Amino acid sequence: MPKIIGGSLHEHREQTRQRLFAALSTLMAEKGFDAISLADIAAHAGMGRTAVYNHFPDKESLLLGFISHETEQYVATLEQALRGVEDPVEQLRTYVRQQTQLTRVFHLAPGPDLRTVLSRGTQHRLREHVAGVEGILRRILLAGIDAGVLPPQDIDTTVPLVHACLSGRGVPDGADRERAVHATETFVLRAVGAPAPALV
Repeated sequence: MPKIIGGSLHEHREQTRQRLFAALSTLMAEKGFDAISLADIAAHAGMGRTAVYNHFPDKESLLLGFISHETEQYVATLEQALRGVEDPVEQLRTYVRQQTQLTRVFHLAPGPDLRTVLSRGTQHRLREHVAGVEGILRRILLAGIDAGVLPPQDIDTTVPLVHACLSGRGVPDGADRERAVHATETFVLRAVGAPAPALV
């Protein structure tokens, strides 16, 4: 019987999953998803490959589990940042700033784009996670339109356009970071017809 990590079976399961997620994230950043195997991930996590199968039947299901976990954490952080912000334009600014802080290991990992190496079913499941985050942006934009601070627009078109802008935007570290974040924020606000923030 395998050694239990933590004080209960539930804690053991969660800690094991966290180790696997950390291993997957590190290896993806180093090599890319297509270049690693479930055995590589298990070895990096310090466990046997058969132990991994108790949690995930294959590499794609592990990826989905990881993305589900990361999405839940991000949505909670985003909702916390938005709590108490009443003005839809300020909500949008907060949303953009939170997005610029999000690490997108899946876009930055070496190797082919994930969409080219995953099954159609897994691609669809990944899209569902993106839709959860997009729902928050949709809510903000609709609130802005209802309040009259944003012009009427096709939300189904605007939301993916804003996300495409934010997901493709590399924000530098150091002295140029705030300027780049401000420029991104200004661009998005102008794109949706919101009053742009003052220049810094």
